[in-house]
Amino acid sequence: MAKATPKSKKTTKKPASNPNLKYIKWFWITFASGILLIAIVFLLASMGVFGEMPKFAELENPQNDLATQIISSDGKQIGTFFKENRTPVQYEDLPDFLVEALIATEDARYYEHSGIDARGTLRALFFLGTKGGASTISQQLAKQLFTGGSRNKFERYTQKIQEWVIATRLERQYTKDEIITMYLNKYDFLNQAIGISSASRIYFGKNPKELEIQEAAVLVGMLKNSSLFNPLRRPEMVRERRDVVLAQMEKYDFITVPEKDSLQALPLKLDYSPEGHSDGTATYFREYVRSWMADWVKANPKGKNEDGEQEFFDIYRDGLRINVTIDSRMQKYAEEATQEHMANLQKEFDKQEKENKTSPFRDLTKQEVSSIIKRAIRTSARRAKMKAQGKSEEEIVASFDKKTEMKIFSWKGEIDTIMTPKDSILYYKQFLRSGLMSMEPQTGQVKAWVGGINYKHFQYDHVYQGARQVGSTFKPFVYATAIDQLKLSPCDTLPVSQITIPVGSHGVVENDWTPKNVGAKYSGYLSLKAALAGSVNTISARLMDRIGPAPIVRLAEKMGIQSNILPVASIALGSVDLKLSEMVGAYSTFANQGIYTKPVMITSIEDKNGTVLYQFVPETKDVISKEAAYVTVNLMEGVTQSGSGVRLRTKSRTRYDYKNVITGYPYEFTNPIAGKTGTTQNQSDGWFMGMVPNLCTGVWVGGDDRATHFETVTFGQGATMALPIWGLFMKKCYADKTLNVSTEAFERPENLSIAVDCEAYKSSQKQEEALEDEFGF
Repeated sequence: MAKATPKSKKTTKKPASNPNLKYIKWFWITFASGILLIAIVFLLASMGVFGEMPKFAELENPQNDLATQIISSDGKQIGTFFKENRTPVQYEDLPDFLVEALIATEDARYYEHSGIDARGTLRALFFLGTKGGASTISQQLAKQLFTGGSRNKFERYTQKIQEWVIATRLERQYTKDEIITMYLNKYDFLNQAIGISSASRIYFGKNPKELEIQEAAVLVGMLKNSSLFNPLRRPEMVRERRDVVLAQMEKYDFITVPEKDSLQALPLKLDYSPEGHSDGTATYFREYVRSWMADWVKANPKGKNEDGEQEFFDIYRDGLRINVTIDSRMQKYAEEATQEHMANLQKEFDKQEKENKTSPFRDLTKQEVSSIIKRAIRTSARRAKMKAQGKSEEEIVASFDKKTEMKIFSWKGEIDTIMTPKDSILYYKQFLRSGLMSMEPQTGQVKAWVGGINYKHFQYDHVYQGARQVGSTFKPFVYATAIDQLKLSPCDTLPVSQITIPVGSHGVVENDWTPKNVGAKYSGYLSLKAALAGSVNTISARLMDRIGPAPIVRLAEKMGIQSNILPVASIALGSVDLKLSEMVGAYSTFANQGIYTKPVMITSIEDKNGTVLYQFVPETKDVISKEAAYVTVNLMEGVTQSGSGVRLRTKSRTRYDYKNVITGYPYEFTNPIAGKTGTTQNQSDGWFMGMVPNLCTGVWVGGDDRATHFETVTFGQGATMALPIWGLFMKKCYADKTLNVSTEAFERPENLSIAVDCEAYKSSQKQEEALEDEFGF
């Protein structure tokens, strides 16, 4: 049998091995490991391994220090109290082109990503940052809110990872619009401009909503690096950066090419308005508010914290809103009027002082001058600071004789100089000071408050702090008391002759008192209206003698005067020292038909959420009858019709011959004005109190020391020193029709029994005399 042949084995070919397989395998292993590593790194970052991460509650409500705003009665922000000058705005308050400029420049794909721009990140990694960074707006906000600066490269890398994590959390927690708003509210634009609202005001004098495109482009350009692109230090660089922002806006079709070209052609135009405590408007008033708020905070605690401790509001951090009565327009006009007149008056004073060997004082001995300097040293801020540093009294006194660099005030701007602190005391003593306060008699709301000529260099407030001798501006209180008690008419006459009030009478205890008239005129009779218009001292003394000083003092106190007034005869001529704020409140009683309304400066306080924390309650009281108040006003109208205030009616600028300096102004007022000038002994103080039916304004001008004054009454009287400020202020107010300052007559009471029409009064008297002669009545 034949042997079977075995089957041949089937041979299979092994596929050729791929030499790249192991590389592919390692690539995917590396890639997966990289992804895993990144995930672990992000997980570790979110767990706080690389640094503390914000809690959910912190993301929900990031803590920022917010400035307290002072808001005027016409809705303008006139100041802030702050640790960081940040005033938050809502998204709706941002102009569209500001948001568009931000997106075009900082994050073109802002609405497409969720916190991290993948394309931008890869581009930054590939080109090592040479073609732009990868930070989105959300990441920049994360850095501002939670990470801050880094000390080394490793820390910067870990912080970058933290920013990515926080950015994605922010994107989940907030809308895109809210993130933009938070970012712009947070950024520090330098020069105390933290946040877009402060930056808009400080660099351009506007609210964000009022910005123009090129102005918005400047602020967006600063977001890259506000220290580098600082408009005050590098305006050319800032303009170039602004043009880059405008080019980006055109690139992403937010503006057209012609619009871009026309905007880039514009010059860089700033309206720099610093907001430090010594800068801006209403500086003296803001210091009053700060002091008032310090007392209010102590009396009105927030509540208790988790530890059961009492918490108090912080006006520098809590973002309160203080609504005040000041009208920003009136405040501006008051400051302008003060600056204009005081700069003029100081020129004249300086020229006259060149002939004064004891300048800036008059009628003082060397010993008295030395006493003034020593007193100024004792009360100086420099001494207080050195005392706090533990310096001895000898060291402190010696330092006032050592020359040092300093900035000093001048009417042409600050001057850098070198002088001793003692010399600077004498330098500042030569400047005349001033104060102005204006309020609505019916509401008590204070509309303007100018406490001095420059808060940075002269911080003493001559509205609320300074009490000075009031002179003849006190006489209306004397007349009003006499009218109220004796029912006298402005048309009644009294002899001008001298009167002597004997020792012991009406509080005069040392000598007989025989007041004198200016010009020593003592013959004939004058009506009360003419006597007040001419400020005749002997007639004021006669009225005081008939009613006594005590009722006059009581009336003044009822009208809100709190300073101590001794009930002595000499108060008839204004020997008492009073504050300007007291005088304005008291005079307003006359314009308000005998009703005293306590001056009010703060109407309400709100927290950052708009909850009302304080609401003022008006305080009023009846003081004198409507009739007596109206007759007193009628008397004071005579001052501006024929007395020392008649220059308010003039049509031409008043010139004085001394060195041909102009100190008068063409006011040309034709409406009813009641007022009274005041001039004190040796021309140390000049006053003018002026009223129209809905506005009472008082002005004081004088030296820091009573020995600093004009030599003669030509310039040293209230009509020359203080009245021009009132006139300039009112002229500006009348020019602004939105203010509705009254030009009407003062309201006359019904059934007025006291005659105020002197022509009719004389005619009736003659008729009575004729009847008496004919019938023997």
